[in-house]
Amino acid sequence: MWPVKGFLQILRLAFLHRSTAVMVIICNLLFIIFNLISLVLFVPFLKLIFSDTDADLLDVPKPNWAKKEDLFEFFSDLYDYEMAQYILKEGKVGALAFICVTVLLAFFFKNFFRYAAIYFKSFMRMAVVRDLRSQLFVKSIHLPLSYYSEERKGDLLSRMTSDLNEIEIAVVFALEMIFREPISIAMHLAILFYWSTELTLFALILLPISALAISRIGKSLKRTSAKGQKQMGVLLSIIEESLGGVRIIKAFTAEKLALTRFKKENDHHQKIITRTFRKRDLSSPLNEFLGACVLVSIVYFGGSLIPEVSGEVAGPDSMSGSEFMTFIIVFSQLLRPVSGFANGMAFMSKASASIDRINAVIDLEDKIVNPENPVEKKEFAEAIAFDHVTFSYTDEVVLNDVTFQIKKGQSVALVGESGSGKSTISDLIPRFHDVQQGAVKIDGINVRDMKKEDLRKMIAVVTQESILFNDSIANNIAFGNPEASLEEIIAAAKVANAHEFILATENGYETNIGDRGNKLSGGQKQRISIARAVLSNAPIMILDEATSALDTESEKLVQTALDNVMKSRTSLIIAHRLSTIRDADQIIVLKKGEIVEQGTHAELIAKNGYYKSLCEIQQVI
Repeated sequence: MWPVKGFLQILRLAFLHRSTAVMVIICNLLFIIFNLISLVLFVPFLKLIFSDTDADLLDVPKPNWAKKEDLFEFFSDLYDYEMAQYILKEGKVGALAFICVTVLLAFFFKNFFRYAAIYFKSFMRMAVVRDLRSQLFVKSIHLPLSYYSEERKGDLLSRMTSDLNEIEIAVVFALEMIFREPISIAMHLAILFYWSTELTLFALILLPISALAISRIGKSLKRTSAKGQKQMGVLLSIIEESLGGVRIIKAFTAEKLALTRFKKENDHHQKIITRTFRKRDLSSPLNEFLGACVLVSIVYFGGSLIPEVSGEVAGPDSMSGSEFMTFIIVFSQLLRPVSGFANGMAFMSKASASIDRINAVIDLEDKIVNPENPVEKKEFAEAIAFDHVTFSYTDEVVLNDVTFQIKKGQSVALVGESGSGKSTISDLIPRFHDVQQGAVKIDGINVRDMKKEDLRKMIAVVTQESILFNDSIANNIAFGNPEASLEEIIAAAKVANAHEFILATENGYETNIGDRGNKLSGGQKQRISIARAVLSNAPIMILDEATSALDTESEKLVQTALDNVMKSRTSLIIAHRLSTIRDADQIIVLKKGEIVEQGTHAELIAKNGYYKSLCEIQQVI
């Protein structure tokens, strides 16, 4: 089945830029008209020029409007009469010069409007791609974190690149398939029916053979195209992972392994795309050959209708040789829009697979939404509370009936083995996920009853991996507060124990830190992250293993920065190094998603339980 839904959506995208789409349509219509003028008027004029005697020209009657019922026939006869008079007056050489200028002008305007259509299409096709890419990017930014744990980033990149390229091409074909090719076909057929109904009907019986062949190719093309776009996502994921992990690849001398893995997927992609191109490009030569078969059949059948060829007596519906020659020329031009329509169907089948993949992302439901009537909440005053919280990503329960409280000004640490639910707790406070049972509350208000923007403005996060951007140090610190002054940025950097090393860089606060901050050391990147959190001025701080990836010296510098930050804030600390949380106001010990112990460091050591065993392993006691 032809992708009607995808076609209509692409057409709607084109008409989002209505004025440009209208100009494309008008220019295409004028192109069709001048193309027909250059064909229809050319052959009758030549017949008059090459007439044997002036008597033939004198015999051309002046048409009488009152006696003509056929509008087309009247203007045709009027044209013949006026041209005959012109030839008698100017001579055949003068008339030949006139027809050359006339045809030249017709071809000039035909190609002028053809280019004008391309001129406007150039803007429209890229504007549609720009709008779709913006939609995809906006959606990808707002997608829940669970999406990125289940899907490849490369697949999302593939949708933003190769899939959009297919739609870029399809936008042009969509307009032409509705507002150029059908109109061109209709106008050509009107002229052909005027000359010979019998011959035109014969041609129309043969033409569907071509359309049937092309439609079968189109169905196969859509399936192969979808496979190709999916494989491109796999390939981009491998490229992204390899470039991001090039240090590890070199360290483990795994270049051969990485190249083998890439080559395998690259070769697979090449084979799929090759099949796609072959199927897509088969439609044009196949359609042209089938059109030639139809044309040859018409020449044979039509030739038998001409009295001079068949030897029969001319009747009222008989075609003259010049009319038959014009019929063949016009019919040969009819094959161009028919071929264009067939090619458009092939491209549309390919683009339909792409629009389906893009819609799959755009139509994803974001389950983390603002309530219809959110509670106004701008300040943090009392406490964060987990009230019998149960949460699971799939079927496996990650948190089971968790209840605890973080009072304002407290520093609370979460400890436990990997997979015990520590990071999940930190993700539930800013609503990166929603709980299945129970509630997370701030000052007694369920976070699901608050606006996401208001909630997250009260929270600053420092993660184990310092996520920085390819920009200046100042802009990275001001990422959450772009209106901050340089003085405020410097003050935040001083609190984060980062000011001195920043001044030592090449351009100070204007130094570009490279992709993901790779020009900085681990400790420096982490202190920039802390400065960013400080500048956000959020009253709640979440520190997710902020020092676990650092060496001893860097850890001391970062820990000092963290101590400075936590003095005036409420902090939730996730730590594997238990030495960093000995002074926490409260330590919550998790095991398999449940709280097994809770208290200060001294109280938990005195209990001689699970926490003490963890401390003994790390020699913290």
